[in-house]
Amino acid sequence: MPDIKPFLWFNTEAEEAANFYVSVFPNSRVIYVSRYGEHGPGPKGSVMTVEFELDGQRFVALNGGPLFKFTEAVSFVIECKDQAEIDHYWSKLTAGGGKEVECGWLKDKYGLPWQVVPDKWHEWLGSGDAARSERVMREVMQMKKLDFARMQKAAEGK
Repeated sequence: MPDIKPFLWFNTEAEEAANFYVSVFPNSRVIYVSRYGEHGPGPKGSVMTVEFELDGQRFVALNGGPLFKFTEAVSFVIECKDQAEIDHYWSKLTAGGGKEVECGWLKDKYGLPWQVVPDKWHEWLGSGDAARSERVMREVMQMKKLDFARMQKAAEGK
């Protein structure tokens, strides 16, 4: 199967954003930076694309100008093993101008939507136990950053 890479359109911040994401996630790196040549559309020598890797997942970022913006129609989900991990990614991704949204969603300082959720999310919501799913969702709908323990208690009916 061919590689499938998310392709992220930025105005002019592709390299800055790639470096930011690489700093947030372990085992991550910038792979290469390409630059615009004589025939643009960006200024000659400016960053055109950046390929980077976040813990094994490759991405490409493009400096394509202000034509397109990120929306919640596409987001990246980070499944966290505990509250400490949720807190870590939440604080890193909201730093410097990111925005808390609701129900575990946030937008980073570049406007890219993320969901920071417990790794038990699928178990709590997708097990076929409608009552458990309802209890967990009732709690989630009251939160911005998710509270792992509170969700666990709801899942257990406590």
